[in-house]
Amino acid sequence: MKKLVVFLSLFMLSLSVAAERIKDLTSIAGVRNNQLVGYGLVVGLEGTGDKSNFTSQTFRNLLNNFGVQIPANVNPSSKNIAAVAIHANLPPFSKIGQTIDITVSTLGDAKSLRGGSLLMSPLKGADGKVYAIAQGNLVVAGFGVQGADGSRVSLHVPSVGRIPNGASVERTVPNAFAQGDSLTLNLNYSDFTTARRVAEVINDLLGADTAMPLDATSIRVRAPRHPSQRVSFVSVLENLEVTPAREMAKIIINSRTGTIVIGQDVRVSPVAVTHGGLTVTITENLDVDQPNALAGGNTVITPRTGIEVDQGSGHMFNFNAGTSLQQIVDAVNQVGAAPGDLMAILEALKQSGAIKAELIVI
Repeated sequence: MKKLVVFLSLFMLSLSVAAERIKDLTSIAGVRNNQLVGYGLVVGLEGTGDKSNFTSQTFRNLLNNFGVQIPANVNPSSKNIAAVAIHANLPPFSKIGQTIDITVSTLGDAKSLRGGSLLMSPLKGADGKVYAIAQGNLVVAGFGVQGADGSRVSLHVPSVGRIPNGASVERTVPNAFAQGDSLTLNLNYSDFTTARRVAEVINDLLGADTAMPLDATSIRVRAPRHPSQRVSFVSVLENLEVTPAREMAKIIINSRTGTIVIGQDVRVSPVAVTHGGLTVTITENLDVDQPNALAGGNTVITPRTGIEVDQGSGHMFNFNAGTSLQQIVDAVNQVGAAPGDLMAILEALKQSGAIKAELIVI
């Protein structure tokens, strides 16, 4: 039998205690991406577009802007166009004229965007202002093939595509990087110990009271006011190395895939666990009763049901104080238990209080 760790794709989280750069542990408050969204038309499709009413209306308005008047009683529907939603992230410090990647998704019943081109479309921020203009040829990873009988084969999602460098930035987003006499560093993962260590490393280099932890996430750092000096200052800060605190004891169980992730600091209190299984097997067979050649009667088919019950062999596990989760895995492997047994044992240990760790089931 294969080891249980193979069935469960078990990964022991050996959190590194090596020093990491402040750049990898924190981000600067106020320096972030901004989401943009827009609406537009994709043209040039090979009969995979949509015939939604809003697509026809948008197409009519587009032609009107170019001086082409369509009679009111004519519906300009075409399977070669599709109405799409466009979204993108505008990175911090983006300047006018720079380009960003965009993602395009169908809004109607278009089956594929392969081979299409996005016409010029504005991208707006949460304030309703236009920050970028999108246009270009789509790159679609998926494909779909449909037969005359309605059968269909598709790979990935052909109704979503991307345009690398598909939008040009038209407006900058102000930020607070160069304002005030201090910067705030926010930890990517909140931890009081790590926040204290970041402040200590900065103070050791730049002097006492330069950095002050505000809570488990934020560290306020005094910084020069001149923009050029502040850039050099942050360059020094982000390359300082800090040894982050070890994560709290944690167990993550994915009940759908059978994946278990176990933190290295998880320990078990003295406990004994018994685990057994009940297997019920039901078989259905058909018996055929055939009369003799000269005898009267008809062939009769009689169903026969067989039921077998196996109570299994219950196993007793005895764990001493300080037992690691790797030792639990080894114990379950030795008795040839099934993958679900380890999950059941972990949940039972958590309920009994024998495991002092956070148990997350997804």
